[in-house]
Amino acid sequence: MHQDIHFERTGTLGRIVLDRPKALNALTLDQVHVIHPQLDAWAADPAVTAVVIEGAGEKAFCAGGDIKLLFEACKAGDREFVAAFYRDEYRLNRRIKTMPKPYVALLDGIVMGGGVGVSVHGRFRVATERTLFAMPETGIGFFPDVGGSHFLPHLPGDIGMYLGLTGARLKAADTLHVGVATHYVESERLPALREALSEARDAAEVEATLAGFASDPGPAAIDDKRALIDRCFGKASLAEVLAALAAESDPWAAETLAGLVKKSPHLVAVSFEMIRRGRTMSFDDCMKMEFRLAMELAPAHDFVEGVRALLIDRDNTPDWRKAGAAAEVLAPFDTVPACGDLTF
Repeated sequence: MHQDIHFERTGTLGRIVLDRPKALNALTLDQVHVIHPQLDAWAADPAVTAVVIEGAGEKAFCAGGDIKLLFEACKAGDREFVAAFYRDEYRLNRRIKTMPKPYVALLDGIVMGGGVGVSVHGRFRVATERTLFAMPETGIGFFPDVGGSHFLPHLPGDIGMYLGLTGARLKAADTLHVGVATHYVESERLPALREALSEARDAAEVEATLAGFASDPGPAAIDDKRALIDRCFGKASLAEVLAALAAESDPWAAETLAGLVKKSPHLVAVSFEMIRRGRTMSFDDCMKMEFRLAMELAPAHDFVEGVRALLIDRDNTPDWRKAGAAAEVLAPFDTVPACGDLTF
């Protein structure tokens, strides 16, 4: 048992607790390595009806992956670690996606990056009043991975493209409105919900229990901007998205454009293409595409520079490379990594 993650059985419920509250429960490779076989074991155990995953403390469910460790590996040229990091994390994302039993993520607090990967692909996602969801990768010189190429384009309208490019943050009502969350439960009721889930005898009782605890989080702020988001982000090219934002008179469009141009230009372009392609791809093919991109772009300048500027030195002045030409943007999508493609 690792000190930063706990597994327990309570009745018919298998429980996972990410326990790194000081690090906002950021996901480590060691955690990935123990979660995957535990899910396999619970999937095969007839005494387990459902699995719940949650984060320790009140601030975060899981605010991402262990980016600083990955940063050091990229700087050192340790491509073997980089490959293991993404290969094993993406395989865990797929295990969650294909879990034969109800997988319930309690999104109490911050949910970003790697935290999205271990939650959004499960059958049920429970938001609370403390939920704050985002995929902010373009802001650190990367792309919205951990299955972002699959779930983002399947959100209503063009909200997924908006979230993936801008890293915009969603609160509880917004996550329910767009389908990131499936239920809303007040945080003070989570212990009672967990206890009730431990008595569920089958998937139908799990779903009925969640429905019984769910309540209305109120209006979703993002609903007011749905038409504008679809109008601006539902374009055939990134250039058209930027032009559409610039042409709008709504101050929100100007603020969104101003924020977008501060991101890595090259990674915004890559992310646009990735989300566009993901609309028509299977989950497995999306993960294979993301692995190719990760192996090309994690060791590259913008990711190392973005992590330095935003998370290490915190000067917030990344020196981004200029946007690559179309051929340069597209090249990683079809380049087989030296370590080989992702396999399952």
